[in-house]
Amino acid sequence: MGEQITYAQAGVSTAEGARAVDAIKGLVGATYRHEVVGDIGGFGGLFSIAAAKEMEEPLLVSGTDGVGTKLKVAQMLGKHTSVGIDLVAMCANDILATGAEPLFFLDYVAVGKLSAEQMHDIVAGIADGCKQAGASLIGGEMAEHPGVMDPDDYDLSGFCVGLVDKPRMLGPQNVHVGDVLLGLESSGLHSNGYSLARKVLVEGKSADELKAPVEKLGGKSVLEALLIPTRIYVKPVLDVLRSLPGAVHSLAHITGGGITENLNRALPSNMNAQVQLGSWVVPPIVEYTCEAANLSETERLKTFNMGIGAVLVVDASTEYDVKAALDAAGEKVHNIGRVVSGSGEVEYVRA
Repeated sequence: MGEQITYAQAGVSTAEGARAVDAIKGLVGATYRHEVVGDIGGFGGLFSIAAAKEMEEPLLVSGTDGVGTKLKVAQMLGKHTSVGIDLVAMCANDILATGAEPLFFLDYVAVGKLSAEQMHDIVAGIADGCKQAGASLIGGEMAEHPGVMDPDDYDLSGFCVGLVDKPRMLGPQNVHVGDVLLGLESSGLHSNGYSLARKVLVEGKSADELKAPVEKLGGKSVLEALLIPTRIYVKPVLDVLRSLPGAVHSLAHITGGGITENLNRALPSNMNAQVQLGSWVVPPIVEYTCEAANLSETERLKTFNMGIGAVLVVDASTEYDVKAALDAAGEKVHNIGRVVSGSGEVEYVRA
């Protein structure tokens, strides 16, 4: 027999994996809703859906997503917590577009070389995002990939499941001509367009340049501004859906493709969203990136969220009540347009 070669010698540390699990146990447990059954460490996460019995026609809604190349910014800055919030936000905001309440979340973290401390930071962000979304983190996977990924590299994926009663579901089927478009402000670029943002703002720059304060970014550095986490809209929007039933007809989560290629998904095929440009303020990092890329207005609107992270299509008679409720919850809300007859597209006019 030849010399024994262990798993550790192949580059995978099961001991470090066990240490990482110990490091995140408290973080995971802090996200648990009362419906969670069992604890971390099982082969599957268990969650009671007894609440569905009270619904007329309960539907499970699922969503999966990642953070993309924004992770490279986190790795450059050495700050790994906020990207976990991004991961939850991308999934939870997506299922919110149906009116669903997020119930539980699972994550997948692939790393080149496992570090318990780094894993703690990543999962701390995921747990924070789950708390913001009201979802339980009931499972996940930490996968070490030596020889496939660089030691300092990692990637994140997430999966979220929620619940909605079909008669209360949001969607294009509820939209009417004359409905108002209420835009919820984004915190920045959120988690989309980072391949372009990195190309024009990061590539070819020194570490000192990237970490230096920039006046146009309100004193933040480029890396700090790029790392601002995605806003999670779940709790304030669900509160509106419960307190003002029927007021919100449809919802669009503005992600990759910008307003142009996401708001149309909340419309029926015989209506357009007429968006008034200039009716909201574009965040500094979004404007800064667009200027650096020399993007035309058309390209901007189909690449970045331009400062609007979600759009609610609202019955005109309830506009002020919905806006007041969202304002009270801490959201910054703008009337950005209305629904008109058309062909299921987004059209732009000047405010």
